Amino acid sequence: QVQLVESGGGLVQAGASLRLSCAASGRTFSSIVMGWFRQAPGKEREFVAAIWRSGSSTYYADSLKGRFTISRDNAKNTVYLQMNSLKPEDTAVYYCAADFAPVVSKSESYDYWGQGTQVTVSS
Repeated sequence: QVQLVESGGGLVQAGASLRLSCAASGRTFSSIVMGWFRQAPGKEREFVAAIWRSGSSTYYADSLKGRFTISRDNAKNTVYLQMNSLKPEDTAVYYCAADFAPVVSKSESYDYWGQGTQVTVSS
C-alpha cells in the first residue's frame, strides 16, 4: 500500500513558478514509478509527467516540455514537479500518482493517487 500527499499548490500570477511536492509513505518508494496528472474544470484528467524508479528516465506531455520538470528524492520518499512560466491554462487540480509498472502516460494504469492540490494561475 502506498499513500500519497501532495503540497505546494496555490494562486500565482502568469509567468510565476511553483514547485509541487508529493510525499509517499512506505518502504517501497524506490521501486515505484511516480507520475503527475492534472484535471481542469470540465476536462478529463491529463498526463503531465512521470519519472522512473531510479529517476534515470523522465517523461513529459509534449505541450509541457521545457516548462515543467519532474524529479524525485528517494531518500525523502518525495517526488517534485517544478513548474515555470505558468500560464492561466495550467490552472487545474494536480494529482500525484504511483504504480510499480504503469504505462506512464495512462492514468488508468496507476493504482495509487493523492488527494490533489489546486494550482490557479491568474492572468
